Amino acid sequence: MALVREIRSRARQVIPPVLAASLLAYFTFHAVQGERGLLAWQRLKLDLAEAKVSEALLAGQREGLARRVRLLHPESLDPDLLEEQAHSLLGYGREDELIILLPKESRK
Repeated sequence: MALVREIRSRARQVIPPVLAASLLAYFTFHAVQGERGLLAWQRLKLDLAEAKVSEALLAGQREGLARRVRLLHPESLDPDLLEEQAHSLLGYGREDELIILLPKESRK
């Protein structure tokens, strides 16, 4: 009987610190490894940086395409651009022109 009392007395002294340490370990683990933890935050920062680089590249491409489209509007039609497009896409040229086709590697 005295042994049971001793076990209960020591259990009352041991259980609260063990419970507190368990809760601390649980919340610390999820603060680091969890869905919204530090590692997830770092992954999101890297994804955001990659997305910003991609966005900058796409914005540059979009601006280049928009500039070419503006040149094709009827009020600002550039005859040289129209002729260049006709040559490259359709293969058309005037009878008095000499067209020299270069290999794709040297076109830059």
